[in-house]
Amino acid sequence: MKLEGKIAVVTGVSHGIGLATVEALLEKGVRVAGWGRTAPEIEHENFYFFSCDVRQPEAVQQAFDQTVQQLNGTVSILVNNAGLGIPANLEDQKLEDWHKMFDTNVHGLFYCTRLVLPGMKEQEEGHVINISSIAGNTGVKGMSGYAATKHAVRGISQSLYMEVRDYGIKVTCIYPGSVQTNFFDNMENSPASPNMMRPEDIASTILHALESHPNYHHVDIEVRPLMPKGKIQK
Repeated sequence: MKLEGKIAVVTGVSHGIGLATVEALLEKGVRVAGWGRTAPEIEHENFYFFSCDVRQPEAVQQAFDQTVQQLNGTVSILVNNAGLGIPANLEDQKLEDWHKMFDTNVHGLFYCTRLVLPGMKEQEEGHVINISSIAGNTGVKGMSGYAATKHAVRGISQSLYMEVRDYGIKVTCIYPGSVQTNFFDNMENSPASPNMMRPEDIASTILHALESHPNYHHVDIEVRPLMPKGKIQK
C-alpha cells in the first residue's frame, strides 16, 4: 500500500517504539497523529500531538475527534503501541499495578481500535498494528500480569482480523523480544542492553507490513534479537 498522504494514529509516542514508528511514517509522507500523555520532541509539518491517556475512554474519544477534525480525513493506520509492564510474581502483584497494566495494554487498545474501524470499513481500507510481546506467546517468570495482558492482545488481534478482513482491513500483531527502551527501567535484574533490538528495527517491521500488497496480510510477526547476550567469548 502506498503510504504517502495517509493518516495514521500512533499511541505511546514519547519514546521507544512509538517514537521510532512516528519518525519512520513521517519519512514516508504519512500524516501522523500521536496520542500520548507526554509529547515527543518532534517538529514536523505532518505531525500532530494530542494529549491522551488511553486508559480513559473519554480521553481517547476526544483525541479521535480532534484527529479527524484537524487532519480532515479518515484514519487509515492505527498502531496500538502504548503499554507498560510491572514485574512481580502473581501473589506479590499489587492490585493497582495489575489494573494499570490491563487498563493500558488491553482496555486502551480496545478504546482506540473501536473508534477507527467504522471509517476503515467505509473506505474499505485500513491497517491496525498491535504491539504484543513474546511474553504473550511464551510467558515470562515474574511477569504473569504483563504476560496476561499481552496474551489478551494476541487473542484480540487474531479474532479481529477475522472480523474485518472482508472489509479490506488488515490486523497485524507483532511480538517483539527485548528492545532497547525504557520498558526495563523498573527491572533491576534486566536492564536494557546494546544486545537488544533497536526501536527503529521494530518500526521497520511495521513499515514492511504496512507497505505490503493489499491482498498480502501479515497476521503474526515474532521478532527477536539474534544474539541477546552478545557474541560468545572465545
